[in-house]
Amino acid sequence: MKPFKLGLIARIALLVIGVEVAAFSALGWFYTDQFSTAIVGHTNARLKLVGRMIANDELAISTLSRRQLMSDMVGAPYLDGMVIGGNGLVIVSTEPAHLGRPASDIPGFDKRWISATAPDQQFIAVKDTLTSVTHIRSTEGGAPVYYTIITISTADLNALKRNITLWGQLGSLLFILLSSAGIVLIAQRLITRRVNTSLATLKEVEQGNLDARIRVFSDDELGQLQRGINSMTDKVGSLLNQHRQNAEALKQQKDLLTSVIQHSPIRVFWKDRDLRYLGCNSQFAEDAGLGKPEELIGKTDFEMAWRDQAELYRADDLNVMETAIPKLDFEEPQTTPDGRTIWLSTSKVPLRGEDNQIIGVLGIYSDITTRKQAEDQIRNLAYFDPLTGLPNRRLLMDRLRQSMSVSIRNRQYGALLMLDLDNFKDLNDSQGHDVGDQLLVEVGTRLREHMRQADTVARLGGDEFVVVSESLGEDEASAAIQARGIAEKVRLALIRPYALKNGELAHYSTPSIGVTLFHGQDTSLDLLLKQADVAMYQAKSAGRNAIRFFSKVMQTTIEARAQMAMGLRNGLDRGELRLYYQPQVDGLGNLIGAEALLRWLPPDAAPISPAVFIPLAEETGLILPIGEWVFEQACLQLKRWEQDSDTRSLTLAVNVSAHQFRQPDFVERVQTHLDLSGIDPTRLKLELTESVMLTQVDEAIVRMQSLKQLGVSFSLDDFGTGFSSLSYLKRLPLDQIKIDQSFIRDISHDPNDAAIVRAILAMSESLGISVIAEGVETEDQRAFLLRHGCEHYQGYLFGKPLPIEEWPEVKPDRAAKESPPVADPAV
Repeated sequence: MKPFKLGLIARIALLVIGVEVAAFSALGWFYTDQFSTAIVGHTNARLKLVGRMIANDELAISTLSRRQLMSDMVGAPYLDGMVIGGNGLVIVSTEPAHLGRPASDIPGFDKRWISATAPDQQFIAVKDTLTSVTHIRSTEGGAPVYYTIITISTADLNALKRNITLWGQLGSLLFILLSSAGIVLIAQRLITRRVNTSLATLKEVEQGNLDARIRVFSDDELGQLQRGINSMTDKVGSLLNQHRQNAEALKQQKDLLTSVIQHSPIRVFWKDRDLRYLGCNSQFAEDAGLGKPEELIGKTDFEMAWRDQAELYRADDLNVMETAIPKLDFEEPQTTPDGRTIWLSTSKVPLRGEDNQIIGVLGIYSDITTRKQAEDQIRNLAYFDPLTGLPNRRLLMDRLRQSMSVSIRNRQYGALLMLDLDNFKDLNDSQGHDVGDQLLVEVGTRLREHMRQADTVARLGGDEFVVVSESLGEDEASAAIQARGIAEKVRLALIRPYALKNGELAHYSTPSIGVTLFHGQDTSLDLLLKQADVAMYQAKSAGRNAIRFFSKVMQTTIEARAQMAMGLRNGLDRGELRLYYQPQVDGLGNLIGAEALLRWLPPDAAPISPAVFIPLAEETGLILPIGEWVFEQACLQLKRWEQDSDTRSLTLAVNVSAHQFRQPDFVERVQTHLDLSGIDPTRLKLELTESVMLTQVDEAIVRMQSLKQLGVSFSLDDFGTGFSSLSYLKRLPLDQIKIDQSFIRDISHDPNDAAIVRAILAMSESLGISVIAEGVETEDQRAFLLRHGCEHYQGYLFGKPLPIEEWPEVKPDRAAKESPPVADPAV
């Protein structure tokens, strides 16, 4: 059986009853005040102690998420708690839904608690709750690293305080009524001194002396309370010591993990569920252009140098978090702080918290830019033109094959366009290959800009480009119309002027475009390209700057042209080429020379017109060996003339093509023929067309002057039909101008032709250049020319071109007396 003990309240009651009711009331009021102060101070001390331990890293911040542990530590029911980072985001909370959110969005949070002007520790009492707000700063000071918000229940304490207050009020009333000094002295000895002793001990505990204990002298209620406080202090001390040990172990593990991450040869980063960076290692911070990893915390990809790729990264991060499936070893681009694009090999995995819930994403990556550049370089060399960056022939064939497959699937027509730049060689020869390359690059750019996304633009080589267009419709006629529109769009884009040589040279270029349609794989790739090529050359034959579609007629024409080219080559070897000579006379009708005219006389076919085979020879390059043969034959004929006193004064005019004249060793070749034949060079006259003078004028003048030093003379053929002769005429070392027969033909009745001829004669006279008119076929024409100062003629009026062996054996002064043959317009 428990021994009966008279409690403190009973003794006070007996004392009050026995001595003075008023004194008991006063003592009760005083006791209430002191005890309430002790309880509140003890609670605040616990809260301050928790804050100090967090600031000293003696207590992990994650502890605030554990209600039972915190209730034991603060000695009161723990309601809520959270840790707010320096960036205002919740990093620890008893409510998982609050993690990662801005603290200002959480109900009940007062942003003034963490303002710059708020004290580092404050207590906010609201009804039955007490909230402790602590600003945690680093050892170096500065802005808070994070803030702790702890809320406990004070309902029990408040209830106790209310009860005691009630008794205190009654005691005070009695004290006022009875005014007993004796009861105060007794209460002072029995209660106040022991409470003060308890408060002093609690103060020591608050200051960190966890071994301090309250001395208990009695087993009454106050003594039991003191023992309870001592017991609670024992438990808190034990827990705090254990937490110190745990915190030290965690710190060591954290330091080790940090060292591993920081010194890892790869880049590491981790983000929260809002995709804000929680941390990274030094290598990642360096790639981001930051001084240290801490500068990255709280930022998103949209705030970094790689903001252009931020949406792509965001999609990957969300997918990893939502599916909980890692994304490993994938390649992605990134923009560096200095604006460069690098390539990364990245892996991302879900970042999990203590409860195994996904709280963010962890990523690692390595820089594979060098490897990607090597791969791209190999690919570009294999599949792209190094000058324009367009697909080359290899990639074109692959794309064309794909387009034909698409045509099979969608049963729609496609089109192949082949285009060639007109007179591109003239630009290369006159301005240099660097300017020509600049034009090709600009052409490639314009083609890309004016084509659809699905179209392919390629460069075959030289100045040849190809465009492949798909899905032009199921009807052939409609597809042809669309293809024509695409070709016209290309043509209009390419005829606009080009600013070459840093904008100093305005150049105009036109394309010749060949178009062929394809439908499925009815036609092989090579044949398709051949058809477009055929159509393109038809466009060139039509005068250039034109568009032509492939047809069977075109194919037949081209094949016939190819056969003719082969026949011309064989004809040169078999001696089928002949020189015909047409007389040239003076105003008195005396023979002064002749012009050597080339003829092709196949033994098994009709003669082929020079208007047909000369352009073919120019295109195929056969004009060079043919020109050599002509020089050789002309020199031999001049040598034969020199051996006869009747003909040794005659001159012989030989036509020189632009291609032949531009050969670097042309002067040396002419000199070689002169030396081998031993003829008088003054009797050899070279006839040049205006096309020779249109480009590289200075070089042409130097070459002509070199030949004139050898004694050779020059005649400008077809004068008046070009555009540049007048501007260069005074600079060119010419001896003679040949008026084109198109002006002579209607000279008798066309006032315009007559005016042009008079102007040419007047101009030539002022420049001191002789004039010869070709195509003179009537006496009226000769009379008009003679009347206006032209004294040299060539035409059917004086003789048609004939082989030298068929020339009449006449002396020079008898040539004009021969009957003129009937004009043959086909020659």
